[in-house]
Amino acid sequence: MSNEKVARVLYEIADLLEIKGVEFKPVAYRRAARNIEELDKDIEEYLKEGRLREIPGVGEAIAKKISEIIESGELNYLKELREELPAGLLQLIEVPEIGPRTVMRLYKELKITNLHELKRAAEEHRIRRLKGFGDRSEEIILKGISLLEHRTGRMLLGYAYFYGKAIVDYMIAAGGYSLISTAGSLRRMKETIGDIDILVGSDEPEKVMRVFVENPRVSEVIAKGDTKSSVRLEEGVQVDIRVVSTDSYGAALQYFTGSKEHNISLRSLAIEKGLKINEYGVFKKDANERIAGRTEEEVYAALGLEMMPPEIRENRGEIKASIEHRLPTLVELGDIKGDFHVHSTMSDGGATVEEIAQDAVKRGYEYIGITDHSESLKVARGVAKEDLKRNIEKVREISEKTGGIRVLMGAEVEIRNDGILDYPDSILKDLDFTVGAVHSGFKMSEKDMTERIVTAMSNDYLTILAHPTGRVLEQREPHQVDVDTIIDTASEKGVFLELNALPERLDLNDLNCRKAKEKGVTIAIGTDAHSLAQLNYMMFGVATGRRGWLEKSSILNTRSLKEVERSLGI
Repeated sequence: MSNEKVARVLYEIADLLEIKGVEFKPVAYRRAARNIEELDKDIEEYLKEGRLREIPGVGEAIAKKISEIIESGELNYLKELREELPAGLLQLIEVPEIGPRTVMRLYKELKITNLHELKRAAEEHRIRRLKGFGDRSEEIILKGISLLEHRTGRMLLGYAYFYGKAIVDYMIAAGGYSLISTAGSLRRMKETIGDIDILVGSDEPEKVMRVFVENPRVSEVIAKGDTKSSVRLEEGVQVDIRVVSTDSYGAALQYFTGSKEHNISLRSLAIEKGLKINEYGVFKKDANERIAGRTEEEVYAALGLEMMPPEIRENRGEIKASIEHRLPTLVELGDIKGDFHVHSTMSDGGATVEEIAQDAVKRGYEYIGITDHSESLKVARGVAKEDLKRNIEKVREISEKTGGIRVLMGAEVEIRNDGILDYPDSILKDLDFTVGAVHSGFKMSEKDMTERIVTAMSNDYLTILAHPTGRVLEQREPHQVDVDTIIDTASEKGVFLELNALPERLDLNDLNCRKAKEKGVTIAIGTDAHSLAQLNYMMFGVATGRRGWLEKSSILNTRSLKEVERSLGI
């Protein structure tokens, strides 16, 4: 029983309880589920060792349920909940802008039990007749249903990366392969991934195929061939592996990494030089003599190009920059010296400030920013003004006691509909920095949303604009907002724009990061971590920054503590 499967059961319980209107318990189940997903080893080991209750959020009642799930493969409590409510109601929660209370109202008042019935009710204008609803509500519901219907079925990078890494690690350990890598959009670190592609260089392809399909995490062998096989993991993820000769490994890695547009441009360049390029190598066109193929560097050099990092191979000017020796020196994870967006138990985080500080020390950080939610965000246990004052003193004391690092006291402050920040300036001035964020009022027009955010950015105490477009990948479209105006305002006001590293957000995206860089705007990468494990999401923020051609000089987190203190004016 995988950690992911156990977590999925707990998440479903939380959803069903929320639909029923049960308070508090859904939060507890989701917290436990999230922490189980982030465990660094199999949950079955915790059960065998009698350590389930050591997992944050797992009390006696949830521990018993986890034991039942692992030992029997099912849970009677979940069966009972499912019997109380139509199964289709869970579909309705997935529609953006529809919460559990709305689902229950639609069920009780209109007898809507599934997505099809919801769509029909909206099209027939029956929903607008309910108190509190209107024609705009129906438009939003239909738009949300359309978004669901057109979901790509792609995985978020934050999930796909670890699946891919686990397969590569297994192949290295079980088969001793050194020429092995993920390929495709995963290697380019795109924000969403389809199937996971693995490439191996070996002159014993049959052995590679055997080792691959014998992986204990494989639940189904979809196809097994001489040089290519496909499997489905127990989590439902498809992984495709391909084997090429060691002489062609570099050419194949370049080819199967892509992107398609990048490869087309390479082929055109090769033709101009009297060459041809494919997954087997670079060849002299007339003599069919291979002149490169063992390594990617060799392949690019044969075309007169410098090696291009996989993240920027999107045919967005990288080939021209390579020819002209203007490729950027992209930021690396090792350049990061801190994190500016972390939540603690003072709001809805899972770790104390002390635990966060200690973890940051282990990461070699020079600073860590605590940014708990402001008071109006009740769902995230927002911090009241009087409590914030006490928290500031507490964090300062912890910072002094934690050697080798400064704990910066910030807050993630709600930007109200009128653009006013949730805390008054008299409180904001006592913080080391302020992160402004929009978590509500998503239905505003582009003009109004842009004005709202620009107004907030005009506040002298707003330091960083969090997740500027508000998107949630595969769930919610970005705000209707003029991103160019936001970037221009950031440049004018000296506000840092966040690259939120949560896999569900990655906001700003790569294209907007590049726009911001070109306007001289500094980016602050924040994990938005709600647990210690989520501090690892920094890698996805860095990857997105690399896709946006960001260098160290464009990123606040790469500065030393003294430089950050100067930048923040503290």
